[in-house]
Amino acid sequence: MAKKLVIDRFEGKYAICEDGEQKYFAIECAELPAGAKEGCVLLISEEGELTLDAEETERRRRLMAEKQRRAFGD
Repeated sequence: MAKKLVIDRFEGKYAICEDGEQKYFAIECAELPAGAKEGCVLLISEEGELTLDAEETERRRRLMAEKQRRAFGD
């Protein structure tokens, strides 16, 4: 089963990513798939290959937008 990481931020040549257990990992930006940016969900295969999970990224973005709307109004 692939492991999921979320890109939290970029620091220099590294993407700082968080897993589901709130552990952080630094991944060199050169190793990221094309189009990766803050908030994107990455899947790491058993072989260590990184891919973007576009569906999960969009789901998380919609969820965060809804939380902001409820917190701050329209």
